[in-house]
Amino acid sequence: MGPAVRHVRQAQRLSLRELARRLEVSPGTLSAIENGKVDVTVGRLHRIADALGTTAGRLLLHEERTDTAAPAHRAPAAAAGPDWRAFGPMRLDPVLSAAIGLFVETGYHGATVREIAARAGMSVPGVYHHYPSKQHLLVATLDLTMDELLWRVRAARREGATPARRTALVVEALALFHTHRRELAFIGASEMRSLHRANRRRIAGLRNGVQHMLDAEIEDAVREGTFTTRHPRHAARAIATMCTSLPQWFRPDGPSTPEHIASEYAEFALALLGCVGRAGSGKRSS
Repeated sequence: MGPAVRHVRQAQRLSLRELARRLEVSPGTLSAIENGKVDVTVGRLHRIADALGTTAGRLLLHEERTDTAAPAHRAPAAAAGPDWRAFGPMRLDPVLSAAIGLFVETGYHGATVREIAARAGMSVPGVYHHYPSKQHLLVATLDLTMDELLWRVRAARREGATPARRTALVVEALALFHTHRRELAFIGASEMRSLHRANRRRIAGLRNGVQHMLDAEIEDAVREGTFTTRHPRHAARAIATMCTSLPQWFRPDGPSTPEHIASEYAEFALALLGCVGRAGSGKRSS
């Protein structure tokens, strides 16, 4: 986590001493964290994220993107950023991993902190040391979900040269996320009602941001005549719902791969929107 913390701090033009003051640690301790000489516990990660005005999920994603970047001698590829189509295993702390598994199996209200602790191999006080409440675990899960979904959708959107192509790419990104990260997506779809009001409002705003990206591309394609639908907003919501429902039925051991489904869903979306010609084809170029 050290390099990720240092990068975000420097991007905000925040001095080492000032961040240390906010964290109530010595500058030497913070320097050791940034240089990887001190392990970062989950509790400390959340405190650092709060002090930097971000979330633990964003810091974790920043670390993952840094670790998976191409070697220095391949600068052009590294500059393009991580591949939004590539999904590796998620690096989660044992408590959050246990909570996600139980939220999927029993639902948020059915899962107890005692069960989460047992699955994580920790004591109940140990869980509370890292996460003050079960609500904090749900918020951390949904923050992680939205952080990853947003960077993938934005990266996919940037690849398109036209509104129709960007629409197809956004749909592909949504379908890939909701199959590869089906547990996170399932919780995101089923447990919004379990969030406290302020948390629900914030996460809902992030979800709306994804919908608005899709809305904007579809409306632009309609204006230029590439899409012929007379109901772009209704079509956009139908397409988004089509993608968000994937975790309800997709199984990794089933007959279709996430990539095959994503390609088909992009084509379904273009057909629904009345795409003229092949301008927005969701097929990847060889």
